Amino acid sequence: MSVLRVTRFEFTALMVVIGIAMFTTGMRAQQRGGTVQTDKVVPVNTGANPYTVIKDWAQLTIEARPWGGSNGVAIDRDGKSVWATDRCSPGTTPGCLGTKANPVHHFDAAGKEIKSFGGGMFVWPHGIHVDRQGNVWVTDARASSADDLKNFPGEEKKGSVVVKFSPDGKVLMTLGKPGVRGNPPEALTDPTDVVTDPTNGDIYVAESHTDVTDPNLVGRISVFDKTGKFLRVIGKTGTGPGEFRTPHALEFDSKGRLIVADRHNHRIQVLTKAGKFILEYDDFGRTSGLAIDKKDVIYTADSESTAKVHPGWQRGIRIGSLKDGKVTMFVPPHTVPNSSDGATGEGIAVDAAGNIYTAEAQIRGVTKYVRK
Repeated sequence: MSVLRVTRFEFTALMVVIGIAMFTTGMRAQQRGGTVQTDKVVPVNTGANPYTVIKDWAQLTIEARPWGGSNGVAIDRDGKSVWATDRCSPGTTPGCLGTKANPVHHFDAAGKEIKSFGGGMFVWPHGIHVDRQGNVWVTDARASSADDLKNFPGEEKKGSVVVKFSPDGKVLMTLGKPGVRGNPPEALTDPTDVVTDPTNGDIYVAESHTDVTDPNLVGRISVFDKTGKFLRVIGKTGTGPGEFRTPHALEFDSKGRLIVADRHNHRIQVLTKAGKFILEYDDFGRTSGLAIDKKDVIYTADSESTAKVHPGWQRGIRIGSLKDGKVTMFVPPHTVPNSSDGATGEGIAVDAAGNIYTAEAQIRGVTKYVRK
């Protein structure tokens, strides 16, 4: 009898521990974001919506497979064809581990796949950028964990890098040490996005995509020259001006200012190329992706706002001007608002005709929003 009672007690204790662990994990996944300043902002969930939605706009016809979760989308230098990344598998993990599927895709203006490449190179393809020469830059926002390597042995030399490809898929440069998280110039930590300075080719890399509850959280932008030589680090982890928690997207505006989607701080930051803080805009929500057109209109994708992480704010696409930071258009989710199915995508891009494309992390694929 005593053995049975002890076993029951231990089982009950184990269930309590497991329950606490699951609760804690859930809380980390839904941790409240924002800053003292952004918490005061009245939610912006309205605005003009001059767009028609085309779901599942692009199909992976070359490999004839379903989309994995997609985080990155960009417009080619021709102004009309579209590049996108996917992480090969439907869920968050294992990403592209254990597969030779190509995660980098090029589509024509009608959504037909032109080419794909990058198979066997990535863990978790994320941001994508096309430079003025037409080269394609892709970030890999994870490295293989110990558990990953148990399931996928031999995959330790992948992840946590930025790769520069020619338009035909030839590797031209790699920043960071594959499979290693660390500090530049030797390594990078889970880079989320990359952009190149159109005037001199300098490379700006946003880091990191790690758990914001990590006491060693990295929040920075690492800068390299066009040859890959490390130059400097911009910012640090925090909530103050010029500090970041999950800098998730980068772009330059027409004035050469660096625009940063500081996602977990619920703001857009405007910086000089040297990293000096200029101002912040707080009306665009919990921004995962951003794009800027030639008139400095900013397009942002909020794919994560919920009652827990950003009370009162709805997921959607917010559009405004970098001149004043005011939202003038709001495109609501094309699925159930604030559902776990996603709604507006993470990555966002705008073609020369003003049509919007979003990369869908949850429901997967690319959605097109046609300007009426």
